[in-house]
Amino acid sequence: MRKWMLVLMFGILMAFAAGCGSKESSETSNASEDTNNTEAKVEGSLHFYTSQPDADAAKLVEGFQAKYPDVKVETFRSGTEEVISKIKAEKMAGKIQADVLLVADAVTFESLKEEDMLQAYETEEATEIPSELIDPDHTYFGTKVMATGLVVNTENVKEMPTSWNALTSKEVKGKIIMPSPLYSGAAAYNLGVFTRQDTFGWDFYKNIAANDVTVTKGNGDVLKGVAGGEKDYGMIVDYLVTRAKAEGSPVELIYPEEGVPVITEPIGIMKDAQNVEAAKAFVDFVLSEDGQKLAAELGYTPIRKGIEAPEGLKTIDEIKVLSADVQELYKTRDADKKEFETVISE
Repeated sequence: MRKWMLVLMFGILMAFAAGCGSKESSETSNASEDTNNTEAKVEGSLHFYTSQPDADAAKLVEGFQAKYPDVKVETFRSGTEEVISKIKAEKMAGKIQADVLLVADAVTFESLKEEDMLQAYETEEATEIPSELIDPDHTYFGTKVMATGLVVNTENVKEMPTSWNALTSKEVKGKIIMPSPLYSGAAAYNLGVFTRQDTFGWDFYKNIAANDVTVTKGNGDVLKGVAGGEKDYGMIVDYLVTRAKAEGSPVELIYPEEGVPVITEPIGIMKDAQNVEAAKAFVDFVLSEDGQKLAAELGYTPIRKGIEAPEGLKTIDEIKVLSADVQELYKTRDADKKEFETVISE
């Protein structure tokens, strides 16, 4: 009898333990589902400011929204200098509208970082980006590799140049075009880099100015000028040329033998972002394998390891890079622009 009672009590205890375990497992499962739901719940409005071409920005947003359909992205697009002017005007007015920012160069982001307008983000995607192409404090991350080289009209020029001297020789007077550093972030970066090279300096820009150069707003207008035959040579970011050539335009991209400036079109989250979770998801997507493959499909050289550059473009390992100290470029950018205005108007 006593043995029978012990067996019964043991059975009751086992059943109770099993019930508790089941409940615990269920609670754990529900908690897991709740966590997953929380992680996946990225929604609301996201204000995206960028200097990317309209069509490319639209494709990027389209790719992001395919993954996050509950996020409505409001895009503001202009040249880097105008984008930054808008953000600073919003700051003076008391509220910055932008959540996430993607513009031309690290120098621009350094100025925002200095003014404490960015927030750090520890994204796992950063482990796949070369460390020298991201901010050590993780307030901004390079998103692609964009070199500035020469674009040449192949119907008007039969012998392709190999040097930046193509813009300064007397034979090309009146036949060259370049973007303005007062509008284009890439052009502003190039100005700072070229004028700090012993082999170029301000004489490079003075000689270009003496050749009656046409200074236009952005790189897109440079392409139009050369592809349309109005000009023979231009200074331009590389991807625009290979894309136009693939579409049948009579243009050729030249990486001059002296080397080229390179920008990384960084992305970062504003310190006062209203929708931080969506902004983080956007940064993750841009740096992810899917986002970088999209960049390659759009014609850019990806910055993420293991993804090939489009045909006709060089990778960062293949490029002879001209560079200068980013902190110095940040501190002297305004002075460089004023000097450029003086040089180009003389």
